[in-house]
Amino acid sequence: MRYDLVIFDNDGVLVDSEPISNRLLAGYLTELGHPTTYEDSIRDYMGSAMHRVHDLVEERTGRRLPDDFDDVFHSRVFAAFERELKPVPGVVDVLEKLAADAVPYCVASSGSHERIRVGHRTTGLDRWFTSERVFSSQDVGRGKPAPDLFLYAAERMGVAPERCAVVEDSPLGVQAALAAGMDVYGFTAMTPAERLAGARQLFADLRELPDLLG
Repeated sequence: MRYDLVIFDNDGVLVDSEPISNRLLAGYLTELGHPTTYEDSIRDYMGSAMHRVHDLVEERTGRRLPDDFDDVFHSRVFAAFERELKPVPGVVDVLEKLAADAVPYCVASSGSHERIRVGHRTTGLDRWFTSERVFSSQDVGRGKPAPDLFLYAAERMGVAPERCAVVEDSPLGVQAALAAGMDVYGFTAMTPAERLAGARQLFADLRELPDLLG
């Protein structure tokens, strides 16, 4: 393989959480007087850290979200995860292939460590991602589209940025990986290909990934 490290985004790439979380985010924002459709949420917030939600709402309306917004939102998301969350089809095949070929991998997610753990435990992916393979925007000062998270993950894994491949499904994630000097593989299962401009290659089925990385 041409890379020394494969860095996965989490939501929408490893776990099929984006439909769940964006449905709930749109509903909660609307409930609070900020009318938001599911499509609005996908467009504006998919792939971002929670601070982007706060920043955009305040920028657009001049009103701050409640202090307990994150706690209430995450409690709703985690409850829904327990009922509905599944791994993205093909992800176990990809992880088995990387493990068999002794290719290092990790996850770098805009989500909190708790969100990542809940999702992985619910879907059985926790056996593939021990704590030293899990990185969150909580670990750095700025989330995606800043490159900080990807650079931090590469540093902790002991790999130079130019030797890393990033698997992303959001425009913000692609921007972050490119800013970090990494190759990006854009997963188009939920995101229109034109929104992942800059990706080295685009693909719609995770099972295609090992051959693309080869």
